[in-house]
Amino acid sequence: MDDATRYRRLLLGTLVALLVGAVLVVLCYLFVDRPVAFAVHARDRLEEFDRVLIDITLVPPIAQALVPAVLAALAIRRAFGPWARWELAVLVGGVTMVLADQFRESISFLAGRYWPETWVDNNPSLIKDGAYGFHPFHSGSAYGSFPSGHTARTAAVGFVLGRVYPRVGWIGGLLVVVMAIALVGMNYHFVSDVIAGAVVGGVVAAWGVALARLEPARVEP
Repeated sequence: MDDATRYRRLLLGTLVALLVGAVLVVLCYLFVDRPVAFAVHARDRLEEFDRVLIDITLVPPIAQALVPAVLAALAIRRAFGPWARWELAVLVGGVTMVLADQFRESISFLAGRYWPETWVDNNPSLIKDGAYGFHPFHSGSAYGSFPSGHTARTAAVGFVLGRVYPRVGWIGGLLVVVMAIALVGMNYHFVSDVIAGAVVGGVVAAWGVALARLEPARVEP
């Protein structure tokens, strides 16, 4: 398959993923997000369980903070010979994690969505104020719920793992599911937020893997 055909197929897959994601977001916005947020708010709080959920949500920001050091180490390593396939996969995973988060930030400004609960600077929220909806082209901490940056970063890494090493691809999917449960379970995000984040991360990673030519059919070292 020539490059033009390969990238046309990738573009078509991207458009399909965005369309399916958009449909799911609309359905969740209308029928799922509010009931789930109210149910999570009303659930019995278990301190140890909540601590686990919070700890899970700390992983993506910490991992992203380490990306520059990892990329610098890979750059030094490249000076002494070609990267192994796993090293190239780490490079693509790190870069796509950062890019996915930047895409999320840009989309967040376009969407301007309130959060499920009030967490930062007395931000308006569904639970505290009954504030629900999108307010396009609004920025600031009150409008950053959509899409989920934590899910976008996790999905980027998970997709790279699953695409490059299909036999353990289920681990990448599991990472995304666990992160989504933690975020929704603490009312940090609506269900549609994590769906949108997963789509953003997956799409960015798909292009990263393609551009790096990290095809799963290649023989691993």
